[in-house]
Amino acid sequence: MRILCISDIHGNYPALKAVSDHFQESFDLILNGGDTTVYGPFPNETIHWLRKNSALSILGNTDRHIRTLMSGRTFKKPGKAEKRLMYGWTVAELDPENKIWLWNQPLYRTVRIDRAASPLKKDLLLGMYHGSPDDPDEFLFADTPEKRFRAIADKNHHHIITVGHSHSPFHKKIGGIHFVNPGSTGRMLDGNPQASCALITLGTAVKVEHFRIPYPVELVIEKLDEQRLPLLYQEMYRLGRKLN
Repeated sequence: MRILCISDIHGNYPALKAVSDHFQESFDLILNGGDTTVYGPFPNETIHWLRKNSALSILGNTDRHIRTLMSGRTFKKPGKAEKRLMYGWTVAELDPENKIWLWNQPLYRTVRIDRAASPLKKDLLLGMYHGSPDDPDEFLFADTPEKRFRAIADKNHHHIITVGHSHSPFHKKIGGIHFVNPGSTGRMLDGNPQASCALITLGTAVKVEHFRIPYPVELVIEKLDEQRLPLLYQEMYRLGRKLN
């Protein structure tokens, strides 16, 4: 069984398409760990792809803010004007069907994988979270102390846990649980703008592979310029750095 893990696409459809084109195959499951929207200029194309490919998605913090704006309310954070502009633009840009799709996404999911596809020879439980099982806004990084992962594992019943939010790709097996962060598919922050994703293969064991995949960054920059969105974001995608 092959599971494609993506997360933190942030409306960057060219990066998402590059990931899809790289593998050129179908997957048994596609898991999207949230922050589907905001900052990239292709929110509709991104959601259309997820819907077309029956990806299982959850909400990230940017998606939650979009839902807040869609409900007619506002929020205090982020406070920076250029960030709030990107949220407002995204809400205005989303088509009605994609607004409904985003509104209906859950905060987390548990995916039950039948024992026939499980290396455990019993049903395997996979938990999808944006930050962590304890807090959707918690950042778990590759260098987060092991004791933090062990504390999560001690009170969790899943066999695999996928997270996002930190844009930090990693795979750790701690306390009998595989923790997988695919990194950010659309907005890596480590100085390498290439898209990040992970492939989980369930065979005789759980195998996790991470990939960095180049994509045409200039398409994102051209679209940002066309929409007259803050110049800061053009540089952010060009450099693969957090500048906002």
